[in-house]
Amino acid sequence: EVQLVESGGGLVQPGGSLRLSCVASGFTFSKYAMSWFRQAPGKGLELVSSIQSTGANTGYLDSVKGRFIISRDNAKNTLYLQMNNLKPEDTAVYYCAKSPLTRGQGTQVTVSS
Repeated sequence: EVQLVESGGGLVQPGGSLRLSCVASGFTFSKYAMSWFRQAPGKGLELVSSIQSTGANTGYLDSVKGRFIISRDNAKNTLYLQMNNLKPEDTAVYYCAKSPLTRGQGTQVTVSS
């Protein structure tokens, strides 16, 4: 059974930083590209960032480029999202995903003063 468990969310002021983590199990993590999605209140699911299985290639939503960094540690079966210079519009539930339909339970990120 695939399990994806996110952590690291919370309340942060604008301009602050958070680091999300996702521990994966139930599949061979190192063989799969992984992604972070987010869903803001009243909005649809949005792909934030993806990373190739080896970590060699990454991609980002335009609005987070230069602020967010995706990474992975295949030895630890863990996916990360470093989020810097956070903005109120980044407020959402963030999901670690093997695919759009295979996601964790999510972690809430709230950016507010």
